[in-house]
Amino acid sequence: MGERRLAVMIHGMRTDPHTSGLDGRRDRRDDVARYALLPLRIFLGVTFVYAGLDKLTDSAFLKDSGAGSIGDMMRAVRDSSAVPALVDLALKNPPGFGYAIALGELAVGIGTLLGLLGRLAALGGALISLSLWLTVSWASDPYYYGNDLAYLMAWLPLVLAGTPFLSLDAALRTRRRRRSGGYR
Repeated sequence: MGERRLAVMIHGMRTDPHTSGLDGRRDRRDDVARYALLPLRIFLGVTFVYAGLDKLTDSAFLKDSGAGSIGDMMRAVRDSSAVPALVDLALKNPPGFGYAIALGELAVGIGTLLGLLGRLAALGGALISLSLWLTVSWASDPYYYGNDLAYLMAWLPLVLAGTPFLSLDAALRTRRRRRSGGYR
């Protein structure tokens, strides 16, 4: 038995990432791993599109004051937030801040679902989640009641990996490779 075959049998080491040891078949684990982030991408994309549309269609949310308004919500969390200066900045123009958050969520969600500028979209989602965690849900006790921290953590794998499969990013990358004369 050759050294390579012995190493594959004992340690599971492979020299060709597209084969699974002795019989040369594609490793199904590679296929599963390739698409492992897809459910997370769909969940976050749909959630952020929904959140953005929900804010844009809620007439009470985009007001300076009143029940359910962004202004009243920001004033209510100001003293308990980790970064009161960020809340003060939002309070200079609550409706403008509300529109910025809603449009940002919508852009992040669409970019994530389509896989267009996937890392940038995920970074936008992480930054929105971070800002909401540091302001709105910072005072949640215990901390795991605040869902913005969980969203922040959920965005990080997509920031690192991007949207390499079933995405416009992948299609554009393939198109560039073909135009440049081959795959690298």
